[in-house]
Amino acid sequence: MIPRFSLARQTVPIRWIALLLLSLLLAGLFNALRLPAALLLGPMIAGIVISTLDGAVDIPEWSFGLAQGLLGCLIGGILAKLLDTGSTNWGVLIVGALSVVVFSCGLGWLLSRTGLLPGTTALWGMSPGAASAMTVMSEEFGADPGLVGLMQYLRVVIVAMMASTGARLMGATVPPAVAIHLFGPIHWGPFAATLALAVSGPLLGHRLKLRAGAMLLPMVIGALLVRFDVVAMELPRWLLACAYAVIGWRVGLRFTVRLLLQAARALPQILLCTFALIALCAGLAALLVIFAGIDPVTAWLATNPGGADTAAIIASSSPTDDAGFVMTMQTLRFLSVLLFGPFMARFLSSRKGAQ
Repeated sequence: MIPRFSLARQTVPIRWIALLLLSLLLAGLFNALRLPAALLLGPMIAGIVISTLDGAVDIPEWSFGLAQGLLGCLIGGILAKLLDTGSTNWGVLIVGALSVVVFSCGLGWLLSRTGLLPGTTALWGMSPGAASAMTVMSEEFGADPGLVGLMQYLRVVIVAMMASTGARLMGATVPPAVAIHLFGPIHWGPFAATLALAVSGPLLGHRLKLRAGAMLLPMVIGALLVRFDVVAMELPRWLLACAYAVIGWRVGLRFTVRLLLQAARALPQILLCTFALIALCAGLAALLVIFAGIDPVTAWLATNPGGADTAAIIASSSPTDDAGFVMTMQTLRFLSVLLFGPFMARFLSSRKGAQ
C-alpha cells in the first residue's frame, strides 16, 4: 500500500504557507484559462487539497463574517442598479427562483426516502443558495449538520466549477486585468462607508441572531444607500480578492477525508441528486432563454443551484451577462429558502414519517 502524503505533522505557519502558495498557483492558472471567478475557485480547490492532506487550518470567524459583509456590499450595489432601471420582469424572477426551490425540495424528499441519511439531513442538504445558514439551521430539525455541510459545500464546489466553465464556454470571459491590476485609485469617503457597512452588518446580524445576516444586512442596506444616492459602494479589487479567498477557503477546508468516508455509503445518491438538480436548473435556464428572451449566460448563472455568494463572484467577473438579473433571482431564492426552509422541512419530513 502506497503511503499517503500528509501535512498533519507540519506546523500551522507551514500549513498556511502551503495553502497560500497553492491558492495563488491555482488562481493564476484559472485566470490564465480566463475562467470567471478564478480568485474564488483557486483558493476553494486549494482548500480541498490541503484539507484532504490533513493540513487544514482554522479560518477566523471574524474574517469569514467580514468577507460575507463585503460580498453583501457588492451584491447590494448590483441590486441597486437593477432597481434603478425600473424594467425588471418580477414575474419571471419569482417563478424562476421558486422553481429551483421546488426542484431541490423534491429531490431532497426523494433522497430522504432511501433511508441512507438520518432524519431530515437530505432535505436540508439539498436546499439551494444558503449553504452556511442551512448547515446551522439543520441541526434544529433533526439533521446531521456535518453531512448537511458536506452536501451543501459539495454542491457549491461542483456548481461553481460548472457555472464558471459553462459561462466561459458561452462567451463570458475574464479580462486579464482582473489578476494584474489589483491595485488602483481609491475614493476614500465611499471606501470608508463601504468598509463600515461590511463590518457592522455581520456584528448587527450576530446581535440580532439573524441567520445569514452577515451578508443579508449589508446587501439590503447597501442597495438602499446606492439606490437613493446616499453613498456608492467602493470595493477595491485587492479587497475583493481577499474576500473571495476567505470564502473559497471556508468552503474547501470543510472537505475532510473523515467526513467523506462518513458519507461514502450515500455519496452516489447524493451526487446523482446534485447533478439531477443541476440538470433541472439548466432546463429552467433554457426555458428562460426561449420564452423570456434572457441571454444564455445570464439564465445559466441566475438558475444555477450553488451559493448566492458564488453566483455573485462569477456574475461580477463576467462582463457579457446581466449581473443584476442574476443576483436578483439568486437573492429571491436565498430569501425563500431562509423564510420557508423550516416549514418545508417540517412538512416533507412529516410526509416521510407518515409513509
